Amino acid sequence: MNNSIAILGIRGIPAQHGGFETFAEHFALYLAEKGWSVTVYCQENGEESFYEDDWHGIHRVHIPVGLKGAKGTIVFDWKATLHAAKRKVPVLTLGYNTALFCAIYRLKGIKNLINMDGIEWHREKWNRLERAWLYVNEKLGAWLGNHLIADHPEIKDRLARFVSADKITVIPYSAHMIDFPDEDQLARFDLKKNNYALLVARPEPENSILEIVKAYSCKIREIPLVILGEYIPESNGYQKQVVDAAGSEVKLVGAIYNKAVVQALRYFARFYIHGHTVGGTNPSLIEALGAGSAILAHDNEFNRWVAGKGAHYFSSEKECAQKMELLLRDDDLIAEMREQSKRQFNNNFTWDKVYPAYEKILMDRLF
Repeated sequence: MNNSIAILGIRGIPAQHGGFETFAEHFALYLAEKGWSVTVYCQENGEESFYEDDWHGIHRVHIPVGLKGAKGTIVFDWKATLHAAKRKVPVLTLGYNTALFCAIYRLKGIKNLINMDGIEWHREKWNRLERAWLYVNEKLGAWLGNHLIADHPEIKDRLARFVSADKITVIPYSAHMIDFPDEDQLARFDLKKNNYALLVARPEPENSILEIVKAYSCKIREIPLVILGEYIPESNGYQKQVVDAAGSEVKLVGAIYNKAVVQALRYFARFYIHGHTVGGTNPSLIEALGAGSAILAHDNEFNRWVAGKGAHYFSSEKECAQKMELLLRDDDLIAEMREQSKRQFNNNFTWDKVYPAYEKILMDRLF
């Protein structure tokens, strides 16, 4: 086999930022091992010229961009799209934020598979103009893509309102089961296994962090709530509310990208709290299942489909506090929830189910 594919829509590999990058890294390695020629586009800081290299059998095109934030991402996506269009190989686009640019592939007859991500335009962090941009690009991505991947059935149902359901395939994310984490990683945070709760999420309103922090801080819990994420209360009003609401048992440890550290924190936590309310299948929730975590999640159709019947759910700050109290005192329940998480993960989200499904769609729809 000597099929070729270009992967766009991420900041680059190896992963340092989020779920799409992690997926792209592992899927690109999987395809390379299967004999594919894989090119991944990587965003760099600065104004230098493009440069290319190879990483573990994957070709990387590095595109420096001087602008920061969303504007820099748009510039990077534009330059990456133009470069990929010249190569004339099929494309896997991760996300629809700049789907307008995919019109170039249509004009050049290049086939393009788009992972449509979650309902990005619905997030509260965007202003009206940004939401309008994302809303329009969601529609454009659905129309311009040769085939669409939805990571959740609810996302497919939404997309099927304006394109044929036959054009959409549901494939969730995957993660690796955590079997042998390094317990020594806990020492840097002064933590002991099974003696803390964990939350891993961007500090944004739709992730229910303020409600979770208030629920945890309403009384003495006797074990800490550890929160991963970068908080700058001096410049962000929502983050200031979270910091101000946090009691003495809430530990804000910052953004951590070291895999060994994050895996250890997930695996040894008494339970994991997932407050996401927007989008489809969240990679962090899949990773919690892969760690065999007891999961307390916000009650919505997205989280229930992923975490399954073994998790516990909350729909209000009061209910969250009540569920926390239950999980803090019932050891047998925690043990059963952990086993349920492992079963849910093994039945639905292992890489040997997800990556071959992606490869089949690539073969069926792009070649």
